[in-house]
Amino acid sequence: MTIAIKIKCLPEPTVQFNNGHEDVDPRRALVAHGPVDNRGRRFRLGLIGLASDVAAARRWIGDIDTFRPAKEKNARRYRDWPGAERALKAKFEIDDQFVRVLDDGTYDRLFRKPMGADAFEMLVEMFEGPMVTMFGDARPDCIVVCIPDELGDLRVENPGLSARERRALEILKQEEESAQFDLFAPSEEELAEAEALRTSAEDLLFRTFYRALKSRVHKYDNAVPIQVLRRSTIERDDDTGQSQATRNWNFTTALYYKAGGLPWRPSGLPDGVCFVGVSFHHLKKRGGHLVYASVAQAFSSDHEPFCLKGAHIDHEQRIDRQPYLNESQAYSLMKDVMEGYRLRTGLLPKRIVVHKTSIYQPDEEKGFRRAVKGSVPGCDLVWLRQTPFRLVRKGSEEPWRGTLCQIEGESFLFTSGYVPWWDEFPGAHIPSPIQIGSAGETDIEARAREILLLSKMNWNSSDGITRLPVTLLFAKRVGEIMTELSDNVSPNPSFRFHT
Repeated sequence: MTIAIKIKCLPEPTVQFNNGHEDVDPRRALVAHGPVDNRGRRFRLGLIGLASDVAAARRWIGDIDTFRPAKEKNARRYRDWPGAERALKAKFEIDDQFVRVLDDGTYDRLFRKPMGADAFEMLVEMFEGPMVTMFGDARPDCIVVCIPDELGDLRVENPGLSARERRALEILKQEEESAQFDLFAPSEEELAEAEALRTSAEDLLFRTFYRALKSRVHKYDNAVPIQVLRRSTIERDDDTGQSQATRNWNFTTALYYKAGGLPWRPSGLPDGVCFVGVSFHHLKKRGGHLVYASVAQAFSSDHEPFCLKGAHIDHEQRIDRQPYLNESQAYSLMKDVMEGYRLRTGLLPKRIVVHKTSIYQPDEEKGFRRAVKGSVPGCDLVWLRQTPFRLVRKGSEEPWRGTLCQIEGESFLFTSGYVPWWDEFPGAHIPSPIQIGSAGETDIEARAREILLLSKMNWNSSDGITRLPVTLLFAKRVGEIMTELSDNVSPNPSFRFHT
């Protein structure tokens, strides 16, 4: 029996910086050319935390314009930090009118008592109250919330669940975990990478301080994005984990985006194309009904990325343990995406590409295509999912990032793998590809090239490489936020509130 195998290594996409300069490496290009919006801005920052944390954060941010050498071994991947003004052409300043120092005694009393639902809620409110005072006409560009590690790791059982609801979620959690191990015996690294590609009942079973605090911002129409800074990020030894240079790169790039800047944008995407990621997340409605919430995340080079809350889906609306949209729900979600794009650009898109983490059901395809009919000339429905498929190269190098392997009509794209401009594979195990396919005819290689480019759109890091495209990258974070919001509150549509 002959098996047809086609292997092609797609070139690493470039992204665009100031004056149209393009590069594959954001750190190198930011220093050489500056961010795409190169405005030389001064950003005013707010700051919240306990007295010692505020003092530590002041020193950290006050020192952000100082040169720091990278201590990691690979100089091609880990670059020296030249200071914020050289790296991002920006100045970050803590404005004293936006500094809020929390009371240590109150914090100690709350944290040292048995951590039940009431103490947890009061801890969140302790940070929320001062944060809200900065949402007025006079406001910072971003609020840095410095927290002790004990808060960053804090989680409690969700007190809003009945015993029956908790049992139902425990069963769903077991199903989700078993679905992972049905494919292969994944490493911890692979499990972490897979989190954004699946729903997680645990997100509703437990509340974390980090998630609860981030969600509070979404309650307010005039909110300011927040950047959480853990104390260990400030005080970590250069010899353990990332050096201060690398931490400065990642923290400051994220801060620049959240404060209103744009570090880089995709190059080579045609105008008028809207990429949409559809995901599902566990949610509890008022009245005690457990449902899936559908979410659409839209990205285009024509507008600021945004997300939309779709229909609630009963937990029984599943096929092969995967939730799906019925025709009416798919139609409505696509119409909302089209309207969101029109409001931001003044026009409807010329083409829509939908990314989803499970195979499209007939109802979904009918609903999406009916919504765009007569309004949007092109619509590609692409699915991405985990796979047990592995590819081993002859020699010492792993498969290159960008390798597209097509076997008997099935396609596998390596968004992780050996990175030639780093001369390194940034992983501990054999890289695993993402299987990609479509509902209806499409150019799989063209879709793979788009996915590879969209996997460089994570402004929460300066690496310029992620496993997932931006359409799905923050799906889990949006879902986590939604578990904390009431039925009548939708997440803030701006990606600045989700990174």
